[in-house]
Formats: sequence, C-alpha cells, structure tokens
Amino acid sequence: MIKRKLGNSGLEVSALGMGCMNLSFGTGPAADINDGLATIRAAVERGITFFDTAEGYGPYTNEKLVGEALEPFRKDVTIATKFGFKLENNQITGLDSRPENIREVAEASLKRLRTDYIDLFYQHRVDPSVPIEEVAGTLKDLIQEGKISYYGLSEVSANTIRKAHAIHPVAAVQNQYSIWTREPEADVLPVCEELGIGFVPWGPLGTGFLTGTIDTSSKFDASTDLRANFPRFSQENIKANMPVVDMLRNIAAKKNSNPVQIALAWLLAQKSWIVPIPGMDKIAYIDDNIKSVDLLLTTEDLNEIDEQLSKINIQGDRLDAGLLSMSE
Repeated sequence: MIKRKLGNSGLEVSALGMGCMNLSFGTGPAADINDGLATIRAAVERGITFFDTAEGYGPYTNEKLVGEALEPFRKDVTIATKFGFKLENNQITGLDSRPENIREVAEASLKRLRTDYIDLFYQHRVDPSVPIEEVAGTLKDLIQEGKISYYGLSEVSANTIRKAHAIHPVAAVQNQYSIWTREPEADVLPVCEELGIGFVPWGPLGTGFLTGTIDTSSKFDASTDLRANFPRFSQENIKANMPVVDMLRNIAAKKNSNPVQIALAWLLAQKSWIVPIPGMDKIAYIDDNIKSVDLLLTTEDLNEIDEQLSKINIQGDRLDAGLLSMSE
C-alpha cells in the first residue's frame, strides 16, 4: 500500500490506517477474540501498517487485543494509543492528564500492547485542570526515555496545538473529520499545515452513516452503541441527513465505486499528510476500504462534492453533550 508521512515528524505509515476500537467497544457488541485477531492480522497482510487503539476502548480490552494481534509483526507496524481519561471500575469517569497518570498509563499500555515502546501516544481529550505545556513536557520526557517515539493530541483546538508544539513538536492531531463533519477545516488543518503536523481523521465514515447502510429503521442499543446518544443519529436527523448519502451514491456511480470509497478518497484528496483511520471490524470492510487509496477524485469530482454539500444543512450535533464538552 502507498505510504504517507505524518507532517514533518518523520513518521511514515500506510495511507489508510485501521481504527481498532469497534472490535471491542463503541458501536455494538465486542467481536469474538479470535475473529478480532484474524481481522487485525488480515489488515497487516493487506499492507496496513498503522493501528489505532486506546486504554479507554473496553476499557483495556482493545489494547490487549491489538497487542496480541500485532506482536508477530511489531517491527513492521505503527501502534498509536491514548491516555487522558480517569478510569474507575472499568468505567470512564472523567479526565486525568496529570503527569503521574500519563506515566502510569504509558507503563500499563506497554504491557497490554506487548511492546517496549509506543509509536504514537495521544492525549485522548484535553484536561482543563492540567496546563497543556505540562502535558507536552511529560511526553517530551517519555520520548527522551524511549518509552514513546512520538506524541499527538486528539479533539483539540488550534490554540492548544500551538502551545503544545512550542514545548515539543506534535507529530499528529486526531480530530473527527469527514464529509459531514468539516469543523477542522476552519482552524485546525491550517495550523497543522503551518507547523508540519500530520492529521488523522477519526470517524472518517461518519461513524457509519456515510457507508449508506444506516437509515431511519436502524436501531442503536444504548448499552453497547455510543451512537444511541448522538443527536445526529436520531431518526429525525438521519432522515434529514440522507441527502449526503444520496450525493455519495451519485458520485460513486460515476466512478464505479461505492459511498465508503468516495468518502475515504475525498479525505485522502484533501492533504497529502492526512491519514484516515476507519473502523474496520470485518475483513470484508478492510477489502472494501483499501480500494479508496487507489481511487482518484479529479478536481471536477471534488468541486461537484463541495457544490452539492453546500446545499445540504447537516442536522444534529456530531457527539452527545458529554463528549462534546470534552472536545476543545
């Protein structure tokens, strides 16, 4: 697979990464362990080298799965994980980016991931009680100690990126970004370009909506699926937002493609230092998604997408109020 560099960091990864969260948490019941191992290893076989997890996915179970799956290929892959949540009794109860917690999470993640270094260590959410300069300083120390190779920030503002980068260069920013979630274009993408920081869109397929497999009859179990509480996934808003999927289908028909591949190719076409990490919990999804890397959208295609999107008013917040309040 084609590779991309995450900004000026020197970190080179496959043009498409794998979001591993869905195998354990977030959008339905966890996958069977053996199925999860097989899915991650199938991604490696197909040329994907960039794998994204977090201690909070499960919690903990996703890191363990990723660690076991990738142990035979450790030198050939890039593993990204995250810190920053307060976890009590296997539940996320708040934020915690105190230096001592960052260090504790790093050590625990190293064990779960069966490795002696973390390639990319993100702050999962900004902790307003801990200055970002203190967080970046702690991560700089961990880099110097060889515990992590690079660090990143997630769901973060341009101002916070600048403050952290001044202490030690930020390798990557991971914010939600897709055809129907374009907030990063205003300030975050420009500052990443200015400072030479890679950008890793999470939710590049609109947490499933842009696949075209969700409609007003879709049900989301609140006990296992975060989308049950996302305003954008109410029946009313799903109906209002269907023109986005119709647009993707129309473009796909012209390109002998499908909505998934158009949505990912659109992201890849935005900047050469953007690396999407779609959630892929089935081997069939991997085979479908990787075709986007070779799908060329022309300037005319991109202009047509922008023109059609300009006529659509996306309805509903992208996350529930609690998660939105943790995004800076």
